[in-house]
Amino acid sequence: MMKTPLNSWPKSYQEAVALQEVLRRRVELTPLFRLPRYVAGADAICDRQDRQIFGAVAVYSFPELELIEEAGVSGVCPFPYRTGLLSFREVPILAAAFTRLKQKPDVLLVDGQGIAHPRGLGLASHLGLVLNIPTIGVAKSRLVGKGEEPDWEAGAVSPLIWQGKVVGLILRTVSGKKPLYLSVGHRLTLPESRQIVLTCVRRYRIPLPLRQADLLSRRLRASTPS
Repeated sequence: MMKTPLNSWPKSYQEAVALQEVLRRRVELTPLFRLPRYVAGADAICDRQDRQIFGAVAVYSFPELELIEEAGVSGVCPFPYRTGLLSFREVPILAAAFTRLKQKPDVLLVDGQGIAHPRGLGLASHLGLVLNIPTIGVAKSRLVGKGEEPDWEAGAVSPLIWQGKVVGLILRTVSGKKPLYLSVGHRLTLPESRQIVLTCVRRYRIPLPLRQADLLSRRLRASTPS
């Protein structure tokens, strides 16, 4: 696990971008050795005053999708919201929640971008480097790139292209629902990302581990006095 003390965490836009330029070179787009046995979702949310942040991780067996464990923590929001710099708000709290797990997952689904990012280092990639774990960026909207709308049936996909390269997939997880935007975070491939995410989808378009993490982070926020 890559440890970065919060007292040395970037404090400005310029410092954060400079760190992204360094870390992007460490991202690995390499195949998994085997299918995961445990898959987790990670999500974070801030309070309305943008002072506190709540992070949650939910671990499921794979492919059975039985809830194994979940962990949530709260803390002071360490960085203001800036487009393209989401990881500097959310990585510390998500890493803290991850360390509380007894059953560490083999793959982590992250509510954000992977390499489909202006500097190739979205939240999923940054968190994957910090935790040294395979990660998949699963976003509800695109940050960069263009691609055709996939067909309407579940599993339909089209490439997300940016600067002449395929940086992700536009994936329809549930027939007739809005697609998601997948991109590799760290230490796996795009075809593996698609397979894992589709296997984690049940009734809703958001993969079950991510949906559970989102619900937990919102419960934490609701239970904390404003």
